[in-house]
Amino acid sequence: MRPAAPAPRTCRSRLLGGPTPILASTVLWGTTGTASSLAPAGAPAAAIGCAGLTLGGLLLFLTSPRARTLPAACTRRERLLLVLGAAAVAGYPVMFYPAVARTGVAVATVIALGSAPVFAGLLAWITGQARPTARWTGATAATVLGCTLLVMGPGLTGHATPIDPTGVLLAAAGGLSYAVYALIGGGLIRRGHSSDAVMGVLFGAAGLLVLPLLLCVDMRWLATGRGAAVAGYLALFTVYLAYRMFGHGLRRTSVSVATSLTLGEPAVAAVLGVAVLGERLPAASWGGLAVLAAGLVLLTLPA
Repeated sequence: MRPAAPAPRTCRSRLLGGPTPILASTVLWGTTGTASSLAPAGAPAAAIGCAGLTLGGLLLFLTSPRARTLPAACTRRERLLLVLGAAAVAGYPVMFYPAVARTGVAVATVIALGSAPVFAGLLAWITGQARPTARWTGATAATVLGCTLLVMGPGLTGHATPIDPTGVLLAAAGGLSYAVYALIGGGLIRRGHSSDAVMGVLFGAAGLLVLPLLLCVDMRWLATGRGAAVAGYLALFTVYLAYRMFGHGLRRTSVSVATSLTLGEPAVAAVLGVAVLGERLPAASWGGLAVLAAGLVLLTLPA
């Protein structure tokens, strides 16, 4: 008979092997806004994001030895999934940053991040990977509500910003892109492929896909010391390191739960905004932060 003592160790290994790396990657993603705000004046937001994706994606690919042999080790269907996943990774900044320009950071963030767990849960259900549970539904609803209150709190105390329908659709398309590449990456990892190799191929190929976009915008800011430091930080920490941990966490965490956990990103960004940039949050945002934290705890603790 198996001894009863190892049971607590199993729970701890599940926590450390699944939610913890994903939450750590979420913390790194939450620093994106603060880091981007330190870029030279006039640097286009889309160019900053695409530069980080290109540099970080290529770094992921070059430092993952199995990434170069992964396509050959995959079946034909898995290779098609890799292509679709890379297109989804590249599509996120292409959709999200124009949405920010049309609807503002708050609305675009809520729609993109709030829709991603819903899309991930529905896609996982449709493809037969997992069925939504009552616990996931309740926790995700709480995190989406908390995220909405947190991000939209400042706007609730002032004049409402007109909603641009095209911007809303673009933000939702960004959330769908995120859900698609998370679902594809998680599926390939659970089939036995190396998480580093999967993330290296997806983000390396995506970096090449968005590279032509960088040629169409002003990139002189990248030649400055501050610009190079910001792009280097985004590439190294918010892409390379964050997605290595995210891929590792997907081995033991379902994609629907993983995408819900990443709703903690606005919370990290808000706290950094208060602590580093001197921003102020209204009571509604602090209440949203508390609701969001409760939802994340419910998602993280072992069932």
